[in-house]
Amino acid sequence: MTIVFDEDKQNRRVGDLLKKEEEDLVQVLAGKYNVEYINLATIPVSTDALRLIDEPTSRANLVAGFALIDKRIKVAARNPAAQKTLDVIEKLKKDGYEPEIYIVSTQSLEKAWKNYKDLSFALESKAGSLEISGDEISAIIDSAKSLPTVISILENTVAAKKSYRVSRILEIIVAGALALNASDIHLEPEESYVRLRYRLDGVLQDVTRFDNETYALVLSRIKLISGMKLNIKKDAQDGRFSIRLKIGDIEVRVSILPGAYNESIVMRLLNPKSINVSLEELGIPPKLLKVLLEEINRPDGMTLTTGPTGSGKTTTLYAFLKKVHNTDVKIITIEDPVEYHLPGIVQTQVNDKGYTFLEGLRAAVRQDPDIIMVGEIRDNETAEIAINSALTGHLVFSTIHTNDAAGTFPRLIELGVNPKIIPSALRVSMAQRLVRRLCPACRKEVVFTESTDPKIVANQKLIESTVALIEDKELVPADRSKMWLPVGCEKCNKTGYKGRMGIYEAIFMTREIENAVVMNASDREIWEAAKGQGQLTMKQDGVLKILSGITSIEELERVIALEN
Repeated sequence: MTIVFDEDKQNRRVGDLLKKEEEDLVQVLAGKYNVEYINLATIPVSTDALRLIDEPTSRANLVAGFALIDKRIKVAARNPAAQKTLDVIEKLKKDGYEPEIYIVSTQSLEKAWKNYKDLSFALESKAGSLEISGDEISAIIDSAKSLPTVISILENTVAAKKSYRVSRILEIIVAGALALNASDIHLEPEESYVRLRYRLDGVLQDVTRFDNETYALVLSRIKLISGMKLNIKKDAQDGRFSIRLKIGDIEVRVSILPGAYNESIVMRLLNPKSINVSLEELGIPPKLLKVLLEEINRPDGMTLTTGPTGSGKTTTLYAFLKKVHNTDVKIITIEDPVEYHLPGIVQTQVNDKGYTFLEGLRAAVRQDPDIIMVGEIRDNETAEIAINSALTGHLVFSTIHTNDAAGTFPRLIELGVNPKIIPSALRVSMAQRLVRRLCPACRKEVVFTESTDPKIVANQKLIESTVALIEDKELVPADRSKMWLPVGCEKCNKTGYKGRMGIYEAIFMTREIENAVVMNASDREIWEAAKGQGQLTMKQDGVLKILSGITSIEELERVIALEN
């Protein structure tokens, strides 16, 4: 009988024996060091925990994070008493985490280290976060300041047949949007391709197209990090995740709708940088700003701002809060979501588990606040509590959906608020829209007297007829001989516009307005009662900004009706 020696099998047996001996030794050492032992071969390693210690540090110091619950991180260490292990633990504590040390074998650490390859460029989290890190991704955000650059990087990545391309594509889509200061990302499937668009300065711009196969993978990845169900394809879903950058966290709200060819995605980027604008920088006309500053510095009363989604209402509310905030007052906000964190202010976020605007407002008034900000008044009970809060010594800021400043009063009555108490509570009703600024590098000056273009002549007539209705003639510029048109250059991505500014109108509570409200007047009757206040309408404010070269008549026409 011939005995065949299987060297590979023998080596595996020896290896298994050595591994078992090491595990036995580590268990003995656990008792010696009074540290808990764990074998990572039997449990999954959390990428949330793993990413808190980068791979070079982890390998050099023989440590690895393997579980994370809230701020408690479980750390596997080959030698818990080593100084380099203690240095890593100390850094985690400084970062706000509560480390728990476990002693492990070398093979346990190697199992954890294998998971680093799964992190790639984008690191997923069950908590709903996508961390964009690494020099290459940072370079996209820093250098991709033009749409053609983003398109080029994205198309090259889509064309590359690499294992990580789906992660990479999503990173570039998001990083490109951030680099261009886009507010929304739209992914829209057609029959044979998927269209990607960014909303830049309030207007959608085509970016690129890619194939349906790639989109299916991107869709699954977005669903995963947004906390959505992968198997639901015929119902609408909402989710959110955050992007962790060096400049701070950016929250992304994701909406998915079933479509004719595939599900459509819209990702809204809530960038704190875009909201951090002072009241003086919003574009509020100086005369209106002066009165607003007086009103928001009162100890009580309500200021309402109105406008459609994306008109800058939240930015205005934050600007109010920053202006009135000081150490002597307590401010509570009820928001959906908290878009920008203000130090020294108690900010709360509504959710789908019972904490609504109504419940938040009820709770807020029991906290003895001086100032309350309610993200939106949507129903009768919220409206009534907000009004009553304004009547009982609180300063209240909120928003409501109407078309103009005059529409606020009938809307409150429609919600069931007693018209007799509205005048005592509501101090200011303000409406706003956002118009794009003309690009200063390429805008084209047009002198009315030098043009015979019928469109330019019509524009001049419209401007003059609007200016003629301005009550306070001191607001009218002496030079009304020219305006500017958009052209388009590299600096503005060929759009002719760069950045945005608000146009505003406001109605203040006077005896005439009070009488009209009590009589349940219409919008038009409210405007008649507001004559004499000397404030600009949105149309008039927009026309003055046209004459100043800030925006164009085409842009103003895009956001409001110019014909009465």
